[in-house]
Amino acid sequence: MKNIGIWLDKEKAFIVTLENNNEHMEKVLSNIENFHVRGGSGTRFKGGPQDVVQDSKYLEREKNQTKNFFKDLALKVKDANALAIFGPAETFEKFKKELEVSYKDIDAKVKGVRNVDSMTNNQVKALVRDFFKNEFN
Repeated sequence: MKNIGIWLDKEKAFIVTLENNNEHMEKVLSNIENFHVRGGSGTRFKGGPQDVVQDSKYLEREKNQTKNFFKDLALKVKDANALAIFGPAETFEKFKKELEVSYKDIDAKVKGVRNVDSMTNNQVKALVRDFFKNEFN
């Protein structure tokens, strides 16, 4: 039985695969750019020239990069028998929603979605091991 746990945030994901008493961890970088939009007044005087900031352009690019990141993750976990998703903030929830919408066959394998803080590699491995040990025993 192949169980996979994913811990992810906006920058990276750790995929822990448990199969036949073997454990493998893979790090996947998201390549989502951090956008620091600059704009506003070009001078220190009130009413000076203004820069036009196209937020929608940056947000659309970030949305596409996030979608590509989720697609890569889905391809890496598609052969799992059971899947668990963990992470801080909201990225892991967005990934679960993307599975529900675009990858229904993978979404059916999800056994748990939990909010957890940032962790070291060993803590992520232990979290996944403990989740599946408690889930199936």
